[in-house]
Amino acid sequence: MTGVPASAAGGTGRRPAPGAKLGTAAVNQASLWNIANILTMIRLVLVPGFVLLLLADGGYDPVWRALAWAAFAVAMITDIFDGHLARTYNLVTDFGKIADPIADKAIMGSALVCLSWLGDLPWWVTGVILGRELGITLMRFWVIRYGVIPASRGGKLKTLAQGTAVGMYVLALTGPLATMRFWVMGIAVVLTVVTGLDYVRQAVVLRRAGLAKERAAK
Repeated sequence: MTGVPASAAGGTGRRPAPGAKLGTAAVNQASLWNIANILTMIRLVLVPGFVLLLLADGGYDPVWRALAWAAFAVAMITDIFDGHLARTYNLVTDFGKIADPIADKAIMGSALVCLSWLGDLPWWVTGVILGRELGITLMRFWVIRYGVIPASRGGKLKTLAQGTAVGMYVLALTGPLATMRFWVMGIAVVLTVVTGLDYVRQAVVLRRAGLAKERAAK
């Protein structure tokens, strides 16, 4: 007990109905150990494990590659669910805001770098994808005072294409599937560049609008 009456704390003294979503005021009080953050932590822990599995026995053993793919698949699945749970049930925390994008970029970045280091993926592909992600992250900070650039449908398709393509490269595929992954990665690279340019356009528009409002307010 805190010793503060519910009315003084701005509450009604009533408990939320079972299954009800948390109110806006509860967002900042969400526990660090909520399900969304736990999934994010699992994804962070999977990163070094994934790298070890992918590079085990020289990096070319089909069994180790299959295990690495399983770890990568789990990481991609948790990426889908942790964000959905955090938004749906107001489980947003400062930790989640920082750790979630770090976990996303860590698993994807480590996969790309390892695949290029093994010679399976051209370094320029890794450079384009990682350069885009770093650039967009810096750009978001550049315009954050004027607003937030929302994730677009194209951005979600880009993430899906990247995850599918990288997953196919992680597996020791041969024959037609090995050829197919080249084209899937090509689609991922195109979406990476196109959506990156679109984010730049949105950032410029958002910044101009913000500057116009500031000048009008003076």
